[in-house]
Amino acid sequence: MSTNTEQPQASQPTILSFVKDLPNICSLAGLACTVLAIYFSIIGIYYAAMIGMVWAVAFDWADGLVARKMKGRTGNDRAFGGQLDVVIDIVSYGVTPAILLMSYGQFEPIFLIGAFFILAASAIRLSYFSTFGLAGGSKYTGLALDNNSLILVFVFLFESVLSHSLFSALFYVVALGLAALNVSEIKTPKLSGNPLNVYILAAYTLAITGFYAWKLL
Repeated sequence: MSTNTEQPQASQPTILSFVKDLPNICSLAGLACTVLAIYFSIIGIYYAAMIGMVWAVAFDWADGLVARKMKGRTGNDRAFGGQLDVVIDIVSYGVTPAILLMSYGQFEPIFLIGAFFILAASAIRLSYFSTFGLAGGSKYTGLALDNNSLILVFVFLFESVLSHSLFSALFYVVALGLAALNVSEIKTPKLSGNPLNVYILAAYTLAITGFYAWKLL
């Protein structure tokens, strides 16, 4: 007569059970903004793409703030949210600027090279952060990817005062420069952890949205 000594395994939560987690809802809202930014980049409505890009950053910061203030989140909630955030980041801060660069460059082959370096730097930087985390527990190694979008939407303010060819070159150089900084050894502070920076981002987001909405009109 045999005795079954195996302990019953805890059942895994369902995939969609994590969608109701408020920080993940913020992350998915940022992904929705990213999809809009990609769409408008492809069809050439770049001012609308800028609005989507800056709101993607705002929601990215919001998910972390909400997660830190929420009580009762489980280890699974935190682990899933962290993985979701990384996956969305590669789309928001890697795929989106790469598509934007190619689209503005009218999909000329030279812009394909730049798009690859942008996306590769984003993938390398996120993989490094997922492995090693913050340097000294407080600073990033390399420029954090959300800064790319904040800087690029600012640079795009000059698009209307420069010729297409000149701005294409400028945008290309800035985008590659940011990619280089993403994988550099510079140490940068975690801006989203400072309440003052949150207010600054909110003001910046509203100002950028207002300006580009006015340009669209």
